[in-house]
Amino acid sequence: MEIVNPIQSVNSILLAAVAGFVCALIFASIPVGPINLTILNEGARRGFKWAFLIGLGATVMDTIYCTVSFTGLSQFYGKGTVKHAMQLMSFVFLLFLGFKFLLAQTVKVPTKLDATSEKIEARMEQKFRPHSAFWTGFLRVAANLGVPVAWVGLSVYLMSSKAYFTEQDWVADTVPAKAACIAGVFLATVLWFLFLSWRVARGRGKFSEHTMLKMQHVSGLCLIATGLFEGAHIVWLMSRHAPHP
Repeated sequence: MEIVNPIQSVNSILLAAVAGFVCALIFASIPVGPINLTILNEGARRGFKWAFLIGLGATVMDTIYCTVSFTGLSQFYGKGTVKHAMQLMSFVFLLFLGFKFLLAQTVKVPTKLDATSEKIEARMEQKFRPHSAFWTGFLRVAANLGVPVAWVGLSVYLMSSKAYFTEQDWVADTVPAKAACIAGVFLATVLWFLFLSWRVARGRGKFSEHTMLKMQHVSGLCLIATGLFEGAHIVWLMSRHAPHP
C-alpha cells in the first residue's frame, strides 16, 4: 500500500482549488455568453436579487457540467498519447480564443454551436416554462453546448498537465483534489455573478455592453499571454525530459 505524504496531499488540494478558481473566474467573466448578457439586461431592469438568482442558477448547472467532466470523461481522455496531444491543443486553443476575443467587435462572438444551443434552449423553455430567475439561469446554461465542451477540455488539460515549473499535475487524479477544484469553480463563478449583478443593478445601465466589450478585449490579451506561457512551458518540459548524449 502506497503511503501518501500529508504535505504533498494538502499541496495538491490547494493547487487544484486555485486552478479551478482561476479557470472558472476567467471563463465566467469573459462576457460572451447568454448569462452575462441576461444579467446585464435583467439587472438594470429588475434589480440585484433577480439578476443574482439568474447567476446562481447558472452557477449550479455550470458546476454540474464541471463535476461530470472531472469524474467521468477526463479519466479517459487524460491518458496516453491523447494526454500529450491535449497539451499541444491547449496551446493552440488559447491563442485562437485569445485573438478571437481581442479582435471582436461585439460582446457576442458567434460559434458553430450557437444555432444548435439556441434551438435546444427554445425547446427547453417551451417545455419547462421557467418562471423564476434561478431556473432561467439554470436552463440557459443547460442548453448551452459550449459549456460542457469547454469543461471537458479544461478537465482533461488540468488533469494531464503539470503545474508550471513543478512535477505535480494541476489537478491530481484523487477525489479530494477533484472536489477542491470543483469547489473552486463554484466559488469563482458565484462570486463573479454576484459582482456582475451588484454592479449592473447599482449602475442602472452604466455597466454597458461597451464596458463588457473592453473586458472581452482584456480577456483576449490574458488568454494570448497564457497561451504563449503555456507554449514556453511545454518546450521547458520537453527539454527536461529529452535524452542527453
